[in-house]
Amino acid sequence: MSERETAAREDAGGDGAAGTGGGRDGRLRRSLGFRDLVVYGLLFIAPMAPVGVFGTLDARSHGAVALVYVVATVAMAFTAFSYAQMVRVVPQAGSVFAYARAGLGEGAGFVAGWMAMLDYLLIPAVAYLFSGIAMNALVPEVSRWVWTALAVVVTTLLNLWGVRAAARVGFLVLAMEIVVLLVFVVAAVVVLARDGAERGWLSPLTGDGSQGGFALSAVIGAVSVAVLSYLGFDAIASFAEEVTGGSAKVARAVLFCLALAGMLFVAQTYLAALLEPLPSARLAAEPALQGSAFYDAVDASVGTWLHDLVAAGKAVGAAFAALAGQAAAGRLLFAMARDRRLPRALARTDGGVPRRALLCAAVITLVAAVWAARRDDGMDHLVSVVDIGALTAFTLLHASVVSWFAVRRRGALVRWRHVLLPAVGAAITVAVIVEASATAQVVGVVWLGVGLAVLAVQGSARSADGTRP
Repeated sequence: MSERETAAREDAGGDGAAGTGGGRDGRLRRSLGFRDLVVYGLLFIAPMAPVGVFGTLDARSHGAVALVYVVATVAMAFTAFSYAQMVRVVPQAGSVFAYARAGLGEGAGFVAGWMAMLDYLLIPAVAYLFSGIAMNALVPEVSRWVWTALAVVVTTLLNLWGVRAAARVGFLVLAMEIVVLLVFVVAAVVVLARDGAERGWLSPLTGDGSQGGFALSAVIGAVSVAVLSYLGFDAIASFAEEVTGGSAKVARAVLFCLALAGMLFVAQTYLAALLEPLPSARLAAEPALQGSAFYDAVDASVGTWLHDLVAAGKAVGAAFAALAGQAAAGRLLFAMARDRRLPRALARTDGGVPRRALLCAAVITLVAAVWAARRDDGMDHLVSVVDIGALTAFTLLHASVVSWFAVRRRGALVRWRHVLLPAVGAAITVAVIVEASATAQVVGVVWLGVGLAVLAVQGSARSADGTRP
């Protein structure tokens, strides 16, 4: 038996720990296909994710908002490629936790999982809050925290039902989101053909000129914000033990999902920029206009009916983006508990579903989302910190690729894709961390400090009882 196969069996908790059956501790049921993986990835990302940040990106990039998403897609492709490399090496539910553990060691694996946990628990909270806000706008008689809590309950019940059932419902929701996006595209093309563009036809790629000429630094600065739209495609890797057909299918799904999301993001921001009646300089000078810039452009050019349709689509889509995020969070908790890094009770499964881990993730997300929904500044607090955990975990992921292929397998052929690509990916994620807000950096440091303290305590306990450190 090879070293890789031995490690995989040990990490999984024994022979067949990730087998086809269900219902035993530490075992997940294999029932997902390629389409299901892509559905989960796109649900978590959300096909119309740029809607909320369009105005901010347009202002920051001097009008070159579509180019921002082109660059962001290329930048995130390095991370997607590292995921595709490591999921073949360690096809387990823990995702980056398992990859860093295999490539860098137990301690680094725990840190990667701990930092990813911050992202996986807070991103669904943001999505639930957005859904509550959107539903409150459509039905103002019901408080937004009630809508937020209702969204958590409904999607949690679907996740507890099982990954396959949630994927089926998620497919219908994703189809609805795609239809709404297509309606927007068709309506935008009709208006542009009939009335012409508000800005130059190439301005979404070159800038609208209202803030001077093209500025590469402005585009790069906007990319640090646009990267947040992609967080979630990596969740596909957390279903590695529940997919039929092997880990190669997971790798393909990760890359395909990122590429498809990138095309959707570029297309919708290009059209929205052509419809935007306000110059980017005006949006930069009046930040209050940025949040509703996409909707305002649709209102002014197409009509209120499309505004309401997009809002309703975003409300439902955000709730199911949270469903995918909650499912990924549950599997991360499950994997860390199976390795005794979290309470062992979270590693139990029922009918092949990690229900305890899912309920734990749901409770934490519910508390965070409802707390934020009851505060006027709740959204700002959550959004400011959701990215720091994922970006730190991504950096450790890239290091894991280099360590596994270039250090641990010294006798094997090391290719440029095992060193150069992950090195560039790590440089990108570190640069984005540096550009993050001070609040996010502080929260990240505090969360990391708590994780290191937990790791130290666990190390001492394991040394005392004679188990592996």
